[in-house]
Amino acid sequence: MKLHKLFLLFFIAFGLTMSNANLLAQDDDDDDDDDQQMEEMDEEEWQRQMDELNAEKSNLQSRLSALNSEIDGLKSTSANKDKELEKCENDLYAMVGTTKSGVADFRKKFEETEKKINGKVGTPADARKMYYDEISKDKARCLPEFADRYASMTKKLADWEVKPPEACYTVVKGDCLWKISKMKYGSPYYWPAIWDANKNGVANMDSRTNSRHKKVTNPNLIYPGQCLKIPTLTDAQKKEAENSSKRYRKTRKTKTTTTTTDPKKDVKKDEKKDVKKDEKKDVKK
Repeated sequence: MKLHKLFLLFFIAFGLTMSNANLLAQDDDDDDDDDQQMEEMDEEEWQRQMDELNAEKSNLQSRLSALNSEIDGLKSTSANKDKELEKCENDLYAMVGTTKSGVADFRKKFEETEKKINGKVGTPADARKMYYDEISKDKARCLPEFADRYASMTKKLADWEVKPPEACYTVVKGDCLWKISKMKYGSPYYWPAIWDANKNGVANMDSRTNSRHKKVTNPNLIYPGQCLKIPTLTDAQKKEAENSSKRYRKTRKTKTTTTTTDPKKDVKKDEKKDVKKDEKKDVKK
């Protein structure tokens, strides 16, 4: 049994050995074929191929030299064009009374103002102050880079500055400026703004309202039928109105004279007091 296994292993090893030998012999045959092909190229054929390669090399070198010359020419043309462009820019800047560095400064202010107006940042007055009014006086705005943008910016600023029509509220019985302010603005402390808007005349009046009530001369006296102007307030105006409201309350508490008192009403009170004093004196007599 062991002999049988030994013979089997021997035959397997022998087969592998013969297979490797065949592969080596095949490789040797391929090398012989390559050597034979190399030997078949004679000196004349070799020279012909070398001539062709040298001719192709010479042709490529000529093309490379031509391209380098063309590149040098284009560089020179580009440099001349840059000089011409710079001269044209300087001439153009001189026409509007500025320089290249001046235009750079103008551009920064222009872009900042353009951003404010396009985004409606702050108020139109803010945009004019920084730096629309300054830009408008500078001839640099006429440069091609800015001309169309300046026209667009100007239109947007004009639209932004148009005040929306004031709202109107018709007074009903039981109303007061404090209550109307809370109703319209969400805070009762802005009532002085409503009073200021109607001091010189209300928006309209009901036909039944007394003609003497065309104005709100006293913030404590408003009448049914009066159509009060309700102005649109900025944050600054709201703050100012709130401060006015606080000042008014302080003056009321200290009973000092303010612009909100009604002189006619005070005169009537004084007259009533004088009448009562006279009546008391008559009774004593």
